[in-house]
Amino acid sequence: QVQLVEAGGGLVQAGGSLRLSCAASGRTFGNYAMGWFRQTPGKEREFVARITRRGGSTYYADSVKGRFTISRDNAKNTVYLQMNSLTPTDTAVYYCAADDGNSGSNYDLPHEYDYWGQGTQVTVSS
Repeated sequence: QVQLVEAGGGLVQAGGSLRLSCAASGRTFGNYAMGWFRQTPGKEREFVARITRRGGSTYYADSVKGRFTISRDNAKNTVYLQMNSLTPTDTAVYYCAADDGNSGSNYDLPHEYDYWGQGTQVTVSS
């Protein structure tokens, strides 16, 4: 089992920045690829970003590419999501997730991830 706890959400004006963090406990953090997803009411959970086990590769949704950066610190069992140039369309609950398998090309699908945090609200005002 892996427990994930997100932090860093809040209210920010359009154009601003936030950094989310996700602290993991339980099994060896470095064994998991990590992802960030987001969800708004009435919509499906949407892929945001992914980072491989050692941080060598990252992947982003087109909607956040160039604005968001995912990173990880395996010594601290933490994954981060730096979000810049935020817009109201980025408003959502943000979830981190851990993947203990090899998702291959399906890394953007929620069901490929095995453990989830409780989510943190990000609200961007116009």
